[in-house]
Amino acid sequence: MNSVFSNKTAISIFVLPTLLIFCGIVLVPIFISSYYSLLDWNGVGKGAFIGFRNYVEMFTDTRALHAMKNSLLFAAASVFIQLPISLVLALVLASAVKGEGFYRTVYFIPVLISTVVIAQLWSKIYNADYGLLNTLLKDIGLSGWVQDWLGQKKTALIASFIPTLWQYIGYHMLLMYAGAKSVSQDIFEAAKIDGASRVRTAIAITIPLMRPILKVCLVFSVIGAFKVFDLVYVLTGGGPLFATEVPSTLMYTTIFDTYRYGYGSALSVFIILECLVFTVVINTFFKTE
Repeated sequence: MNSVFSNKTAISIFVLPTLLIFCGIVLVPIFISSYYSLLDWNGVGKGAFIGFRNYVEMFTDTRALHAMKNSLLFAAASVFIQLPISLVLALVLASAVKGEGFYRTVYFIPVLISTVVIAQLWSKIYNADYGLLNTLLKDIGLSGWVQDWLGQKKTALIASFIPTLWQYIGYHMLLMYAGAKSVSQDIFEAAKIDGASRVRTAIAITIPLMRPILKVCLVFSVIGAFKVFDLVYVLTGGGPLFATEVPSTLMYTTIFDTYRYGYGSALSVFIILECLVFTVVINTFFKTE
């Protein structure tokens, strides 16, 4: 067995099928989209080569810039709201609380549910006529707060954030929980003997030792925010008046509603580059000797 894994030729043979599949479903479409982004093409016939005009238009179009800003807000909400909540839950569960396995399972359940189902569920909660949120506000005497949460520009974007944050808190919590559990108990015992409190131990010992898993969670969170599509599309379709539009929904409507395949491909390339750049930045930030 050892001789097989030490044989580079054998390793290459085993890796080759996966590499071919990866190239076929990931790299090839990226290169094709990059080529289409240089064309003025409606999806039928031959497109006209226009160079980087689609990219110039993208960075001068107020609608596209607004969609980019919304994706950055999604990422900020994920990093500064979702991840801290996940970290606190992970640290609490990792401290051997009673019912640890039960809570771990319950928090992870939303991750198992389809995003489209999540969006339908929250659209019912936000419904202006019979939604649970407005009903609850009326019951506790806050009728003045009752409104159409998804139908107004001032509330639609925030209302779109909440389902995304709620769905994936358990996902990041489970990753961080595994990271916290991997820390040696001897370290915690030594800290306890030195008189360190649980909070001090978490801040000074557990969290620094969780850097690798925190980096993974941060990358997943940011990339997920930049790629968000189905939840926003089902909840609001990018409305009202493009208030919740993100690059992926704009790409979809550009290609399938206005048949501008070149411009839509430029948006897809932008999403890919955005994810790649932020991944490199995060990896550089977490780089250690």
